[in-house]
Amino acid sequence: MVRQKIQIKKIDNLTARQVTFSKRRRGLFKKAQELSTLCDADIGLIVFSATGKLFEYSSSSMMQLIEKHKMHSERDMDSLEQLQSSNLQSEKKTHAMLSREFVDKNRELRQLHGEELQGLGLEELMKLEKLVEGGISRVLKIKGDKYMREISSLKKKEAQLQEENSQLIHQSQARLNEGGQNVIEQGHSADSIANNLSLVNSHQDYDDSDTSLKLGLAYPY
Repeated sequence: MVRQKIQIKKIDNLTARQVTFSKRRRGLFKKAQELSTLCDADIGLIVFSATGKLFEYSSSSMMQLIEKHKMHSERDMDSLEQLQSSNLQSEKKTHAMLSREFVDKNRELRQLHGEELQGLGLEELMKLEKLVEGGISRVLKIKGDKYMREISSLKKKEAQLQEENSQLIHQSQARLNEGGQNVIEQGHSADSIANNLSLVNSHQDYDDSDTSLKLGLAYPY
């Protein structure tokens, strides 16, 4: 039969809780005794029950184990304090270094602006001159690059506008050509109508003349 696994949580029943505490406490002390015997370890256990009752086990003197623990705790505290003190000293050194660097950079910046130059020697002035020249060169390079990018952008816009203008011109010419063709076709239509009317009138005049001739023959002089 498979043994059911006990769920680790507080036991609500008081009697069952006390029984479980008693069994587990004895088992815990037995395991501690075995560990001490097998591994020659100094072990001390202190257990308080839910009612406040003290239970303890020690492989040797409990007081000696407590003193040993206290010594280790004090030693760890000293190590921690030393570490904190070392970290604090390191932070102070870093802060001092950054402060000096800030002062130096601030003074160098003012000197680049032409201030506080009286106390500088010739070598320092030459070094400062090179820094200024290098800065000016970088500024001019960046300025030239920006000009070139702007010129390139303007050329692209100009080409785009020319292309759009060319398309508008072609569209306008196409519309004009379509309008002229319509006028020509309308002119041809008008000429055709005029020619047809002229032919009709000519036929009518011929018919009238023929009729007159025929009437003249019917009534001779």
